[in-house]
Amino acid sequence: MKVHLLQICHARSGDKGDTGNVGLIARKEEFYPIIKKYVTPERVKKHFGEMVLGNVERFELPNLWALNFLLHEALGGGGTKSLKNDAQGKTLSAALLRMEIEIEERIQV
Repeated sequence: MKVHLLQICHARSGDKGDTGNVGLIARKEEFYPIIKKYVTPERVKKHFGEMVLGNVERFELPNLWALNFLLHEALGGGGTKSLKNDAQGKTLSAALLRMEIEIEERIQV
């Protein structure tokens, strides 16, 4: 079954210098194990492609049904240096929610 993360999550994003920060929050408790299993740092890095030049780190927050991703070297130097349209990473969450994952589980969205 294919799902876009938007169907099972909501998200927030921002920045710390040249690092984008994206929080991905499951809409239901039963969706948390699914995003934990399928939304890996490797898949997130691949989803963003050349936009993220550095590593992607993932932190798990099970009590919030959430994952937090740090996208290193993603903002062209950060808000005060970058010429990117989104130098502070405010749209990174919307971009991640467009990611499609193929899951084994059958879920009611």
